[in-house]
Amino acid sequence: MSNIQRNRNIDTAFKYVGIGCTFFGIVMLLIFIGNILVDGLTRIDWDFLTNLPSRRASKAGILTAWTGTAWILGLTAIIAIPMGVAAGIYLQEYGKKNRLAHIIELNIANLAGVPSIIYGLLGLEIFVRVMRLGGSLLAGALTLALLILPIIIVATREAIKAVPNSLREASYGMGATKWQTIWYQVLPAASGGILTGIILALSRAVGETAPLIVIGALAYVPFVADSPMDEFTVLPIQIFNWVSRPQQEFLVNGAAAIIILLIITFAMNGIAVYLRNRWQKKVSW
Repeated sequence: MSNIQRNRNIDTAFKYVGIGCTFFGIVMLLIFIGNILVDGLTRIDWDFLTNLPSRRASKAGILTAWTGTAWILGLTAIIAIPMGVAAGIYLQEYGKKNRLAHIIELNIANLAGVPSIIYGLLGLEIFVRVMRLGGSLLAGALTLALLILPIIIVATREAIKAVPNSLREASYGMGATKWQTIWYQVLPAASGGILTGIILALSRAVGETAPLIVIGALAYVPFVADSPMDEFTVLPIQIFNWVSRPQQEFLVNGAAAIIILLIITFAMNGIAVYLRNRWQKKVSW
């Protein structure tokens, strides 16, 4: 057997191994989602969405959990998006390309892969103890903002880097300043990639549990948060609280809450894919 034939056989074998692994992953995902749907769909109704937590499974709802998730997502977005986009713009357009800049870029890329529990410990020390925010929504949002900030910075830089220099040079040739070029030409051209990165970062934040548990988020909150300084819970923590109980009724509640969380996550990822495809169709360079 010649080397060419051997390499072709290896390529063919690798292709079928890849197809088999992909099919196995899809089947397992469908089985998991199917079991969740079978267990939880019958429990989802208006009362489930609007009731407070209860020791009686049939009366328990996720009002405090999904409102807490909404609070956390909103505050995290308000904190992380301006900082992340501004940092990405500075590093890509204004920052000098020297050794220090290379070290900063390397550390930002590494921070995107740091386990979330580390950010929880950082948030516990800085926001809860030093700044005395306690186990509040604001402390949780600041912690999650640190978690997703590197992702937004990297996504912003990559989106801006994809804009061709010819667009900048044409703007400079018309007499525009550097900031005018960035604001009116570069950012609109890179907006699709930036929005995609932001939504994917927020979709990661919505499922995080470990950092929020570390800073003191509660498993049981009998009231809806009214301000950023209130105590809170979120859907992942409420799900963990229910599935850790031995009663079958609470397991059904956990499955229903998982469905709600999956809907939120899939919706956010779907929006990101839509924005990316729409942006790619508009790009003409």
